[in-house]
Amino acid sequence: MKAVLFEKFQEAPKVVNVADPSPEPHGVVLKVEATGVCRSDWHGWMGHDSDIELPHIPGHELAGVVEAVGKDVKNWKVGDRVTVPFICGCGSCSECHAGHQQVCLHQEQPGFTHWGSFAEYVPIHQADLNVVALPEAMDFATAASLGCRFATSFRAVIDQGKVSAGQWVAVHGCGGVGLSAVMIASAAGANVIGVDLDPAKLALAKELGAVAAIDGKGDVVEAIKEITKGGAHVSLDALGHPATMTNSILCLRPRGKHIQVGLMLGDHAAPAVPMPKIVGQEIELLGSHGMQAHRYGAMLDMVESGKLNPARLVSDKISIDAAPEALMNMDKFQSVGATVITSF
Repeated sequence: MKAVLFEKFQEAPKVVNVADPSPEPHGVVLKVEATGVCRSDWHGWMGHDSDIELPHIPGHELAGVVEAVGKDVKNWKVGDRVTVPFICGCGSCSECHAGHQQVCLHQEQPGFTHWGSFAEYVPIHQADLNVVALPEAMDFATAASLGCRFATSFRAVIDQGKVSAGQWVAVHGCGGVGLSAVMIASAAGANVIGVDLDPAKLALAKELGAVAAIDGKGDVVEAIKEITKGGAHVSLDALGHPATMTNSILCLRPRGKHIQVGLMLGDHAAPAVPMPKIVGQEIELLGSHGMQAHRYGAMLDMVESGKLNPARLVSDKISIDAAPEALMNMDKFQSVGATVITSF
């Protein structure tokens, strides 16, 4: 199969031919129809993820068609249109038994723990637990954008943030994760404030439901406190940077919730936290890490009803031959919305 492979961290990946995968007894092989290019893939290529063994094929936001089925799989057949969370549960640990596959103790992640979806085919383990059926009306590019950014934002806003109508929600960083969070929080009835350095991203945030947009170069905390008359109820760092994390915490009103969605890796792995604010105002700090397959139904129902339109977040569609350059440039330039590989 054709795939994007890198043999050293921070060295240009190449498009090569490698052996096709075979399904495990409990797994499936998917023919990849679309796969997103995500900042998490860039972190992996940089060497920030200890799970990656070289040589490696990245890619974890995917959608496609079941190509081969392991002998123990009961729920899927060749030809099924599916997607998969970027975190796959083992099905056997205490967290999986409790329904928390997103923090599985033995989790596997395509594109990190094993070869991923920047390829024509990708293996998925424990298919009956981890694979999700797609609505017939949803195109593969939109479905691929769900797997990391949109689903992660859905869990962050709905399950972790428990955002409700009338609350003020601040979203720091309006890339793919942040714009997804803006759309989802707005659909939940919240008053959303988008923060970013890029005027185009702020404009799109307002189109997607934000009631205000703030230039991140200014005094973000004071601007949010003025707009909200006291601070946000819930605030998300959707980028993953010490500055956006700090602003997210400091812009909250007493007893507010900070949700850390953006990865903090490499030099940013241990940022300073404004503890006096957290203690004195009883601020909640919550992480949010993907979303379980069994929660996709709630999200997909909102998509099918028209309350959410993730297709709005797909901006650039590229070929696999353009993927190496797109991956290497993720930290230098990010398009407004998600970049998705749709031709192989």
